[in-house]
Amino acid sequence: MKNYLFVAFTFLFTLIIQITEGYSQKNASPQKANHPGHLFIIGGGEKTDALMKDLLKVSGTGPGDYVIILPMSSEDPDSSVIFAQEDFASVGITKVIGFNFVANGPVSQSRIDSMLKAKLIFITGGDQARFMKIVGTGPIYRAIHEAYTNGATIAGTSAGAAVMSKKMLTGNTLKHPENSGRYPTIEPGNIEIIAGLGMLDKLIIDQHFIKRQRLNRLLSVSLENPVETCVGIDESTAIIVTGNNFTVTGDNQVIVLRNPQKSKKIKGNLLGGKGLLIDVLLPGDTWIIQ
Repeated sequence: MKNYLFVAFTFLFTLIIQITEGYSQKNASPQKANHPGHLFIIGGGEKTDALMKDLLKVSGTGPGDYVIILPMSSEDPDSSVIFAQEDFASVGITKVIGFNFVANGPVSQSRIDSMLKAKLIFITGGDQARFMKIVGTGPIYRAIHEAYTNGATIAGTSAGAAVMSKKMLTGNTLKHPENSGRYPTIEPGNIEIIAGLGMLDKLIIDQHFIKRQRLNRLLSVSLENPVETCVGIDESTAIIVTGNNFTVTGDNQVIVLRNPQKSKKIKGNLLGGKGLLIDVLLPGDTWIIQ
């Protein structure tokens, strides 16, 4: 009898612990990443002095520090480096170095070491697919991730924003290539997604969002990728990612789109769903990434 009561008590106690732990996990706030790095993701457009000063503050970059520019998204990487140097010079940073890596080209250890020691690595605009074709998952990719883990700020604008996602929008439409930059439909299998840098594995980033009226694109992406949260960042606006939170800074809004019910319905060429959630964040607003 005593053995029976002991077994029953042990089972009941274990069950209570499991329920309690499950409840605590369900209601716990997301845990912060275990490293001090930041992401500073700009939706394109003008990089105002105020936005640049926020970037320097977040990264801890001062006049004595250097900044690494990665211009591989651009068709004209030399010009991209010059424009970036002008943006940083306007806020007092003059040691701005461009590393224009090329596809299948050499990647020197000295450049990797410089990236690992930099407080700030900045990815320019252009074509995000071009950037990822060069970077892949090789030494540049690994250096960016290691620098971030060690406390660096990884920043990017336009294409340099899109690359931050694990699932990256290329900007191409698979069914209507003639639209080129326009998204007049919400239909299945149209928006091209490939592998990005993977700095964010729970968010899919869209850029120039309100200015270029890209809601149709992000609705399509949210319906077909319900596990991820979709974030549209407008021009002259950024999200600052620290751990599992981001804060909006800059001049305009950020749109957050979720599909918690994983709703998706296809009827002919039409893509639909119910229960989608949309938030319009203003400068200063904070969001918890879940």
